[in-house]
Amino acid sequence: MSSVSTTTAVHTSPVIKALANFFSWIFHPLFIGLYMCLYIVYLQPDYFIGVSKITRLQTILIYIVNSIFFPLISVLLCKALGFIDSIYLKTRKDRILLYTICMIYFFWNFYVFKNKGDIPSVMAIMTLGIFLATAIAFIANIYFKISMHTTGAGGLIGFFTVLLYTSPAVVSIPFAFAVLITGIICTSRLLVSDHNMADIIGGLVTGFISQWIAAWFLG
Repeated sequence: MSSVSTTTAVHTSPVIKALANFFSWIFHPLFIGLYMCLYIVYLQPDYFIGVSKITRLQTILIYIVNSIFFPLISVLLCKALGFIDSIYLKTRKDRILLYTICMIYFFWNFYVFKNKGDIPSVMAIMTLGIFLATAIAFIANIYFKISMHTTGAGGLIGFFTVLLYTSPAVVSIPFAFAVLITGIICTSRLLVSDHNMADIIGGLVTGFISQWIAAWFLG
């Protein structure tokens, strides 16, 4: 006797989908690192004590130029030249090119912060973690797909977990916000992307471990 398996489509309201798309944009993996950078420079009380306003602003600008502006411009150029099919990078081929480009910029960003003596070393740790996560995701993408969004979210959680163990300041509330943001990102990607749970978890683990490797290597 044969059995027929049926699946029931889960209806998601347009409002929920719109919110999921909104959160996917504001918590884009390129922006997650900027939020971490802004927190360290302006909200974390112990790392930038005594650092001038000019140096703080310079830190933010260095990060924006190397880790957001250049990658975005590169993606747009690749699309204009026909090297990728879509700026949304839905195929492995498109993602491989993006990861390659971003690895170059992210490593350069780490190198700048590592060798700039007037900027606290926590910036080098954070940016090395971002580079490592991108490199691991690049290798993984050759064989299977993981979520870029949750890779960023995993890095966010990993970074604040590192701060919990290494910073004398109380970071429990920011850590709680990081967990909340991670939950929002994971839920949003499950709702509006073609990722499955394995892709989501793979990204989280990749980002989380990368920040800890960076902290261990530079700590």
